[in-house]
Amino acid sequence: MKLSIQKINREIGALALPNVISNVSTPLISSVDTFLMGEISPVTLAAVGVGSMVFNFLYWNMGFLRMGTTGLTAQAFGRKDAAAFTQVLFKAGALGLAISLLFIILQKPLFDLAYWAMASNSLEVTEVWKYFSIRIVAAPASLLLMVMLGWLFGMQNARYPLFVTIFINSINILASFYLVRHLGYGVSGVAWGTVLAQYAGLGLCVLLIWMKYTGYFKQAKLTWKSITQNMGRLLHVNSDIFIRTLFLSTVYVLIIRFSDGVGEHILAVNIVFMQFLHWMSYAIDGFAYAAESLVGIYKGANNDNFIKLSIRWNLIWGLLFAILFTIVYAIFAEDIFTLFMESDPGGIVLNVAQEYMTWIVFVPLVGFACYIWDGIFVGLTASSAMRNSMIIAFVIFLVSYYVLPSSWSNHRLWAAFYLFLISRALFQYLLYRKYGWQLIK
Repeated sequence: MKLSIQKINREIGALALPNVISNVSTPLISSVDTFLMGEISPVTLAAVGVGSMVFNFLYWNMGFLRMGTTGLTAQAFGRKDAAAFTQVLFKAGALGLAISLLFIILQKPLFDLAYWAMASNSLEVTEVWKYFSIRIVAAPASLLLMVMLGWLFGMQNARYPLFVTIFINSINILASFYLVRHLGYGVSGVAWGTVLAQYAGLGLCVLLIWMKYTGYFKQAKLTWKSITQNMGRLLHVNSDIFIRTLFLSTVYVLIIRFSDGVGEHILAVNIVFMQFLHWMSYAIDGFAYAAESLVGIYKGANNDNFIKLSIRWNLIWGLLFAILFTIVYAIFAEDIFTLFMESDPGGIVLNVAQEYMTWIVFVPLVGFACYIWDGIFVGLTASSAMRNSMIIAFVIFLVSYYVLPSSWSNHRLWAAFYLFLISRALFQYLLYRKYGWQLIK
């Protein structure tokens, strides 16, 4: 048993630590964008914040391209079925490319719908559209990267995603600084920085996959017919994850919408607070990704003991990282917040934020478990149960927000969000405890 625990922890370390490093670097993009726009004015800060949320609304809903690919690939890898895991890459890639082209063709109605859902100040719409219309050019690269990185996770390869993600984020940060600080492009600069970085990252990812896995591609004897046929399992898993992610992204959209309804200062506070949430979630997701890969491969190998060990130890490591983030936020949250609000005359927004700072300090402890359980369910491809848990949690969020007293102001919103995070983890835990592998439909 001791050797098994050591083996699992070595595997978690090999998968999770590269993911933690690469994931923590990911929110630096939006954080740097927020910092650059905050130096100009609160209007540009809000424009990029809302514009980023519009893309989160779109791309989060495409998260099935990564998660579904990881789960199916890991199970095929566990069975040592080279033809199956190679076909998953190309099937999911074809699906991602088709969706991205639809995004570009339908960009204006998509923007109008997402912007309406945000219900932001109409004065920001021109700047938000400027950001959106440029960044949408990167849609093919963004969605194909989701597929490729998900496939690499399923192949138990966390090093390549680390290289690619750090490469993308480095280019994005450098390009955004240059375009905004030196060329004065403002909102357009941060958008073009993202576009350049995404296509550069796609090129690197294609090169790395081709160099390492080309033998599998030849072995699988891929044809257009083999790629396009029998996509039922992929579409079933992906459709469940799509619905699940739609409800998740709607919660974040509603946070912005409800914040804007309270006032511009609350909106600015919560946009910055979302950066804190992203840092924590991306770090914890390193262990969620490890859970996806390990649970998937051991499910493919029918090794129930190692599935249980993977679940237990990913949750333990997730808790330890959540404690670390809580300590850091408790000590430095106010100092970090001020970095984003250099254009805050008289510290008005900071004064508002101080009233709600406790919520962001403890959100890592409250939220870590739901991220890990998502990874577990992805590895099991228990997509229907994952979807149902999210729908229930969404209803709890919405009902609690409207039931709690309106006099609580922003406290009401964060209390509802806490209940959302807790209920996600609780329902998934109870479902797994009751049904185990029977979750899989």
